Amino acid sequence: MLQSLRSLRSCCSTSSVLLNFNPSSSSTKTTATNTQLNYTTTNTTMAPITPKGPNEYDFIVVGGGSGGLAASKEAARLGKKVALFDYVKPSPKGTTWGIGGTCVNVGCIPKKLMHQGALLGQALEDARHFGWEFPEEKSHNWGFMVQVISDYIKSLNWGYRVALRDSGVAYLNEFAEFIDKNTIKTFDKKGTEKTYVADTILIAVGGRPKYPNIPGAREFGVTSDDIFTLPYHPGKTLCIGASYIALETAGFLAGTGIETTVMVRSILLRGFDNQLAEMVGEHMQEHGVRFLRGWVPTSVKLIEEGKDGIAPRLLVTAKQSDGDQTWEEEFNTVVFAIGRDPCTPDLKLENAGVQLSPTTGKVITDDADKTNVGNIYCVGDTAENRPELTPVAILAGRLLARRLYAGRKTLTDYDLVPTTVFTPMEYGCIGLSEEKAIAKYGKDNIEVYHSHFQALEHALPKRDQNRCYAKLLCVKSEKERVVGLHYFGPNAGEVTQGFTMGFKFGATKEDFDELIGVHPTTARNMTELEITKSSGANPMKKGCCG
Repeated sequence: MLQSLRSLRSCCSTSSVLLNFNPSSSSTKTTATNTQLNYTTTNTTMAPITPKGPNEYDFIVVGGGSGGLAASKEAARLGKKVALFDYVKPSPKGTTWGIGGTCVNVGCIPKKLMHQGALLGQALEDARHFGWEFPEEKSHNWGFMVQVISDYIKSLNWGYRVALRDSGVAYLNEFAEFIDKNTIKTFDKKGTEKTYVADTILIAVGGRPKYPNIPGAREFGVTSDDIFTLPYHPGKTLCIGASYIALETAGFLAGTGIETTVMVRSILLRGFDNQLAEMVGEHMQEHGVRFLRGWVPTSVKLIEEGKDGIAPRLLVTAKQSDGDQTWEEEFNTVVFAIGRDPCTPDLKLENAGVQLSPTTGKVITDDADKTNVGNIYCVGDTAENRPELTPVAILAGRLLARRLYAGRKTLTDYDLVPTTVFTPMEYGCIGLSEEKAIAKYGKDNIEVYHSHFQALEHALPKRDQNRCYAKLLCVKSEKERVVGLHYFGPNAGEVTQGFTMGFKFGATKEDFDELIGVHPTTARNMTELEITKSSGANPMKKGCCG
């Protein structure tokens, strides 16, 4: 594998190299096919801008999130006349935001910053074990954190607008709906109606959080659309849902000293590795998060309205998922994180003949992100069977523009997508879960290498001993090609990202074994896995240097 990488690097120094990656093979072949490795643009001939009227464009993008921004800027860079339409309908609580989509405004960015705020609270406790001395009592100012994060996000909103302007993209803060396959009608905040025409249209409108169909949910509950700008301290909080959004929210709330409960209908993190999902839940419970397993809410009632920066008082009732028992308890904030719906219903896609999934309402596309209507495309969370992750949408949008306007053929790889759940102890993964690996290759054909360990930074505070975990899933019949990597520990996003390249080149267990790890790091454990599940040996690690 390393020799193949050296060969590729050598070729890339003088010209573009194309890689044909066959995920079923452990070897790498360089041939003139799809995946472009060198995106240097010094010799790129820009397509001339086609003369258009004031409301006529080569490329219209509906949606100003990650995918839409990436596609619009790339298309403009390639010489096309581009317009981007973005309009955020207020949440039931009245929350709205600027350009940048979910990730920037009410997703990845504020989530990671609040997660960091919670980690710093733990770091203060750990610091005492490293000689730091300060008063015993510590407190967290929720309002201050909300304000500084909001200020930072507004700076990002402004930066996106400047980047669009500098790229030559016309940004219009208008709500768009389809008239036909080439025409859209828009409305601005004043209700002014306009019509625009384009040769090609991209749908990239993303999704919004679901609410359960129970009394009081919309009136008194909040979602991830609202929690990051909540104008009062959340107080005693109930997070409803088993998704990564629910667990991440519960994690940073508890980490900032807020009494937090998670209500779960059945399993945690559906679609992720079951073993790791349970590890996430167990660790959160040990660190102060209460879990109510096997319950679903039935109503949310207002006991007392909030005022002057004080949270309201709410009464939540619930029933067992598989039983008749009922339950009720008072909370100040109820966060629903039970999934997301695509923002397709208001687009009037039926006027353009765009086909939607009858079950999800998402846009059906082919491997090239094209809908059933030849000039209409869709990327991001609105597209059916696509990972709902920001980097996926960014790459998909960028590669689409290159296919449309630069003659490229590269398709987005929607299979090998790394991701991380930013819970108090982070969980990162790429490839298949253990359950899916067994289902695909057969139980007897999968070898699982694993190890529990303690992060060095946790040693002096004497916490989370052997709670970190590393696991590789290997296909025996393919020279132990690694088809799944799972990591539970600090800095999971950084660890997972670093190993992703190996999956692109069909890395085997032997390749991992031959890597020299960086010492002392938690990532190094991935290069030292020796114990298999099938052996039944104890995977608890002892020592760190041999």
